[in-house]
Amino acid sequence: MEEALGRLLPAAGVVPARLHAAMRYATLEGGKRARPLLCFAAGEACDAPAERLEIAASAVEMIHAYSLAHDDLPCMDDDVLRRGKPTVHVEFDEATALLAGDALQSLAFQILGEHRLADDPAAQLAMVSSLASAAGSRGMAGGQQIDLEATGRSLSAIELESMHVRKTGALIRAAVSLGAACGRAPTQAERSGLDRYAKCLGLAFQVVDDVLDAESSTATLGKTAGKDSKQGKATYVTALDAARAREFADELRRDAIAAVAPFGERGARLRQMADFVVLRKF
Repeated sequence: MEEALGRLLPAAGVVPARLHAAMRYATLEGGKRARPLLCFAAGEACDAPAERLEIAASAVEMIHAYSLAHDDLPCMDDDVLRRGKPTVHVEFDEATALLAGDALQSLAFQILGEHRLADDPAAQLAMVSSLASAAGSRGMAGGQQIDLEATGRSLSAIELESMHVRKTGALIRAAVSLGAACGRAPTQAERSGLDRYAKCLGLAFQVVDDVLDAESSTATLGKTAGKDSKQGKATYVTALDAARAREFADELRRDAIAAVAPFGERGARLRQMADFVVLRKF
């Protein structure tokens, strides 16, 4: 992914050089690459060519990188550390961080349109629509708005789920669906299983994030630990407590693994990713 992203992003020396340097800084040299890994895992289950998957996975990661650059801005979460290094607006400036996020979002859709990712043009158009929906007001951006409005308020587990299905889960579901769409058409049972898998894993990812934010160090996470509590944000730790939140994440992991049983051995990477998401320490 590092090689693919480095190739697809504009070179740092190309005008406007500062903007392109910020885009590369926001995207390269850090992160778990969980969304690209999920894209590849779903694609492997559907026999997708690697050259298609690296484009789809790069588009998803660019959307994710843009969202982090914007989330860290002073008008949002106001953070100074991300992926073990200064956030984009700290390394560059606020205006450049804003533009870098905008440009990364545009580039994600540009590369989805420039490369052939599906045999059927209508299927590729559906992939573009899927990613746009995941990033928009009914997906990631909408979830962020709900999160901002919820600051300082207590939320129930059901309300948290509604928020994070959008904020975190939508892009994870898109990563899985785009990966699968790069390959053969899945059966109805496989398609349903992938969607269930992605829903469970998207929610589990956020549950574990909340626990790690409360229990881990800044050095381990590569971002400011304890930020949610300091900002008065509702989390699964505040709604359930840490122990119950971990139990809930493991329930979701088991449900996700069961959902991709129709793939047999071709679903091995999907099962491994479920373990990684829930059992990770960062």
